[in-house]
Amino acid sequence: MDGRKNNGGAREGAGRKPKADEIRMIELMDATKAPNEVWQKLSELVDDGDTNAVKTWLSYRYGKPKETKDVTINAEQPLFEL
Repeated sequence: MDGRKNNGGAREGAGRKPKADEIRMIELMDATKAPNEVWQKLSELVDDGDTNAVKTWLSYRYGKPKETKDVTINAEQPLFEL
């Protein structure tokens, strides 16, 4: 045996947590603080002009805009070196 099972990402606890854990966390958060109270507070912060609250509100209301990247190459470079 060459120990392949111990290579790379095969570690205990690696990877995304199960969906059931995520749902359990959401339920716990909802039991602690009612979602309507959170949205009401966020709304008040938006009305007060809080920049971070406005960004949060817009990202949940309309979704984050697609990121674009401008890639400019100033010098001609070979794709592959021989």
